[in-house]
Amino acid sequence: MSDVDPIHASGPVVNADAFAGLEQATNPNASGPEIEFERGLRPSSLQEFVGQNRTTDNLNIAITAAKARNEAPDHILLAGPPGLGKTSLARILARELGTTMHSTTGPALDRARDLVGILTQLRAGDVLFIDEIHRVPAAVEEYLYTAMEDFSVDFTLDTGPNARILPLTLERFTLVGATTRDGLLTAPLRGRFGIVERLIPYPTEDLERIVTRAAGILGIQINKAAATMIASRSRGTPRVANRFLKRVRDLAQVQGMTRIDEAVAEETLVRLGVDANGLEDLDRRILAALARATSGTLGLKTIAAAVGEAEDTIEEVYEPQLLRLGFIEKSPRGRMVTEAGIAAIQFEV
Repeated sequence: MSDVDPIHASGPVVNADAFAGLEQATNPNASGPEIEFERGLRPSSLQEFVGQNRTTDNLNIAITAAKARNEAPDHILLAGPPGLGKTSLARILARELGTTMHSTTGPALDRARDLVGILTQLRAGDVLFIDEIHRVPAAVEEYLYTAMEDFSVDFTLDTGPNARILPLTLERFTLVGATTRDGLLTAPLRGRFGIVERLIPYPTEDLERIVTRAAGILGIQINKAAATMIASRSRGTPRVANRFLKRVRDLAQVQGMTRIDEAVAEETLVRLGVDANGLEDLDRRILAALARATSGTLGLKTIAAAVGEAEDTIEEVYEPQLLRLGFIEKSPRGRMVTEAGIAAIQFEV
């Protein structure tokens, strides 16, 4: 069975209507060719990994200690929004340990035999990475309990009176679970992780270093002002910053430039509909809908209907950034726009 790897400010005011219908450039989820593009930019060691210093320090200690004892580190849970480097850290962990990473996702493990098939191919010290681990079905999750704790599983063959239990002993491995919704993890599963780390959005300085490093890998020069502009509008997410850099590189190439400067970065972001606050069309429409609310607040369902987007997408992709910037507030009555949010969209009420 082969490894399953479905993965690994200031500026001009932007007219929201001019960019309606554009692809969601700031969506932190990766899909399609972007996954392959990301792989070429991922750091290969903890020393190369920029930011998340507390997490990388703790992982470095765990790796060093485990290697000294010649054993697998404790199971690790990495929580946080998408695009912050959870998959990269899992790959680095396997590389630092000198073992193999086997990867899958929670939704892919829809039957117990899917999980058991992966567990039985693990060698001593291997890393099993499960992305979106909060979406592992309950029936499959029960097999994880004994696998993580006792390194064994009792696999049931057949059903009814012909059912047989096949006990399987596993090699000691390290499970790395990644989740964007750690609140959805069950207490028994969460309690079996010896190391729990939460990744947080990156400050502009760290993103600037990431953009500069990525530009070097892509073989194009970028000046500090351009790197800072891209970083400051990337919503604290390296994946978004790399996406912007790719688009900026394309425009620079079309214009015959060998070096990315602030002007071409600004033009690219304007073309993408991303303003000086890192907001795109849907962000601005959410703020505008809230600003027009006569009651002062709107519920999530009403906002979704007003802007034509799914409720979960608004809540998981757009709302966190608006909250971090202080452009909206949440209350028991619903969402409300702040004065800063109104100023951000030049909205008059």
